[in-house]
Amino acid sequence: MSSSVPDHVLRRLGRTEGDAESLGLLVRDQDTRRLVLLRAVLDAAEAAPATVCPPELLDRLREDWALLETAELADRAAVRTVLFHPLAGPWAGRLLGGLTSGAPAGPDLRADLAHLTALAAAGAVRAGVGFRTRIAPRGGLICLPTLGAVQAGAGRAELVYGNDVLKVRPQEGPQLTVRCQPDRTMTSTDPRWLPVLTLREVLPGSGSVPLDDVDPYGIDGGGLPRHGLGGATHVGDHERKEWASSWSGVEPLLRVGGEHRLTEAVVLLRCVVPLGHPTGTGPEGGGAAHCSGTRREAFGAVLSSKPATSAYFAATLVHELQHTKLAALTALCPLHREDGAERYFAPWRPDPRPFDGLLQGAYSHLALADYWQRFALHAQRVTHRDLAWAEHARCREQVGAALPVLAGSAALTPAGRTLVNEMITVYHRLDDSPPPPGHLARAQAYVSTAKVIWQQRNGSRRK
Repeated sequence: MSSSVPDHVLRRLGRTEGDAESLGLLVRDQDTRRLVLLRAVLDAAEAAPATVCPPELLDRLREDWALLETAELADRAAVRTVLFHPLAGPWAGRLLGGLTSGAPAGPDLRADLAHLTALAAAGAVRAGVGFRTRIAPRGGLICLPTLGAVQAGAGRAELVYGNDVLKVRPQEGPQLTVRCQPDRTMTSTDPRWLPVLTLREVLPGSGSVPLDDVDPYGIDGGGLPRHGLGGATHVGDHERKEWASSWSGVEPLLRVGGEHRLTEAVVLLRCVVPLGHPTGTGPEGGGAAHCSGTRREAFGAVLSSKPATSAYFAATLVHELQHTKLAALTALCPLHREDGAERYFAPWRPDPRPFDGLLQGAYSHLALADYWQRFALHAQRVTHRDLAWAEHARCREQVGAALPVLAGSAALTPAGRTLVNEMITVYHRLDDSPPPPGHLARAQAYVSTAKVIWQQRNGSRRK
């Protein structure tokens, strides 16, 4: 057994559960990894040749780092809020790759380096530390991670902060004033200020959840459609109300799924990144009406198009937070030694999946099967109950198709074997409350048909 993950924690996570202690272990490890990554960025910049990180950029990086250190001395928790923001992960990883590639500094690397200025400024604002700096807009926006963004047009802008007032002086246009409130939210009457929207706290005292549609590192614009995800979207006033409406019913519905579902949301969820609906949706389209996802390097972020109902919002969190958990667990202790070849049938995808993708998908769908079963047993309305049984039956049959492959792999580590065995236990426990026969038959036919189509498309030699 892995020395880094106690056996009782691994078993609890294998059941797609997790109390505050178990999840806290994952959070602390991920936060430590973020600090190590940021330090690696600094070291890589110092070691990079002048063609990669020119002296003026290195000097600027040192100034930004010094501001972060000053702010952390003033209020460590405030600065860590910025450094541990999920979307700082994709930025740091991309910047480290650029600094170590050996390629001369181009526009992308310069923009990534400039984002450290934005992070340092946001950390200083949260810590109440005054500063004066200059920053170039990205796509016409100056983003202050976790706080908001300024529509600044082209050209570098000056930022001056002190006494809870941020003054932004764009190269073009009048000065913009933004005030920092006691809760460290930023407000302005100027329409050029775009605050980070928030969803109310899951439980009292747990803190509001950012609905971050302004951070440039929230999405990978080129890769989302390939994974069935919609592109980036900004949330307008009308959509904001729709998001808030769906979110308002999430807490009681998560509770229906068990107290552990609430705990997951409170401990793991750090922001929601809004996506547009996938291409091809609507009356004439053939795509899914909703999409969601996570990114391993953005721990704590759930990417999602706007859920139509609170039930689907809750289910989205259940689904995606399993990926968050399993990715963080895998970073702590390897679960298998399979290669990355895409050869496995996964009933929830039309394309062959690598073993790790099969494990990830089975784990998240097992949690969904459990959630929808509890929902169905709790539902008062016939329509809600039927919908939940249909979702449960489909997810359960999908997991049932994947579990034999996972359990039969000789490449599972001892930790992976423990995890899969616990998943099997949960899968069989679902039999205690079977779905109505009609739902079960339709789910079985669905998975069987998916397997036939998959084999025709990908070849029967694949698994």
